[in-house]
Amino acid sequence: MFGPNHGALGLSFTVVRALEFVSLVSIIGITANFISEIVGANAVPPSVLVGTLSVVCPDLFLPERSFQALTDNSGIKMCISVLYVVLTYILYHDNNLPFLLSTAVDGLLLIAVVVVAVTVGKPLSYVNCPKIGDRTGNFSSVYHAALNMGQNLNKVGAKVDYFGWVGTTKSTCYQMKAVWGLSIALCILFAFSAICTVCLWRRTKAKDAPTAPKSVEA
Repeated sequence: MFGPNHGALGLSFTVVRALEFVSLVSIIGITANFISEIVGANAVPPSVLVGTLSVVCPDLFLPERSFQALTDNSGIKMCISVLYVVLTYILYHDNNLPFLLSTAVDGLLLIAVVVVAVTVGKPLSYVNCPKIGDRTGNFSSVYHAALNMGQNLNKVGAKVDYFGWVGTTKSTCYQMKAVWGLSIALCILFAFSAICTVCLWRRTKAKDAPTAPKSVEA
């Protein structure tokens, strides 16, 4: 048979892993693009963006790295979280996945994405994206928005304030709300995949347990 035969539980795990992959890749693409444009404006990206990308790509951000190196490498390096999701499904498909270890890692990722969802969503819950153009300047891009964040942003290395930056353009607002929504979705997905792996471990353990021989009555 093609793939493991775990019934509806296995199918649920497969669907959840696919959704996790799509959500992680989407978050990586949006946040990496924001960071690239902000760095292009000679500004320092908000720590919220850097923290979000470091959760899904923990190998990208080290203190000694320059922001130019950060943006040059973000598009070509494999992110550990995405790699984990892909590899664990491959191992599952070949019946070689250590279910308890996968449960533990999913739990750690769940904690990480909960922190991301809370941090990213703090100002976004008060922002009304359709009304941003009526109260703020109509900047054409994240680049121009970063240049107008404050009087010191014309200096190299000036840091962009996240709470003010998310309300500069409608595009920025909508995309960050998408990141927020995907982070909340990942919380649910990683919690569900952790439950699935526990259930799969219990099922596998029950199948592998030796059965007691039946007694034959005389």
